[in-house]
Amino acid sequence: MRNLQVVVIGDAHADKEKFDFCEQLGNYLGEKGHIIITGGRSGVMEAVSKGAYKAGGITVGILPSANLEDANPWCRVVIPTDLGHGRNSITALSADVVISIGGKAGTLTELGFAWIYNKPIISFTQFGGWSEILSSQQIDDRRPDNIIAVDSLDALKIHLESIANRIKKR
Repeated sequence: MRNLQVVVIGDAHADKEKFDFCEQLGNYLGEKGHIIITGGRSGVMEAVSKGAYKAGGITVGILPSANLEDANPWCRVVIPTDLGHGRNSITALSADVVISIGGKAGTLTELGFAWIYNKPIISFTQFGGWSEILSSQQIDDRRPDNIIAVDSLDALKIHLESIANRIKKR
């Protein structure tokens, strides 16, 4: 059985509080043996990758550029796409589950693709951005569920475990 593929999306810029939180999230995901997939660059992506890498996790960066060197130093696997924001579709398709933290327009497009591709979405509410705006919402009526809102790592763990168990039963 393959490992759960967790895509983490969010701000390309993170202050110390957000960076530290995301590093803790990455550490948890890495310790659980999940494969962590991000956009491979800075901010939330870098912090989660750093935490997962240090925990021995597999970290994948799906880059918008064609240059392998554009990835943050914590990506073990780098996939250059040269697709710009079009790579957001690939990122969403790579997920068993999407975790969203803050975010601007790029995160919004990833949330939209994740919704269209019927991926479970867990959004943190304490970091603003599109993650907070869309938390507990349906993006449209194509599916009956809502984006799952969480405000702590402990709350995320409960929802992520539930989603992982549902995926294993398929």
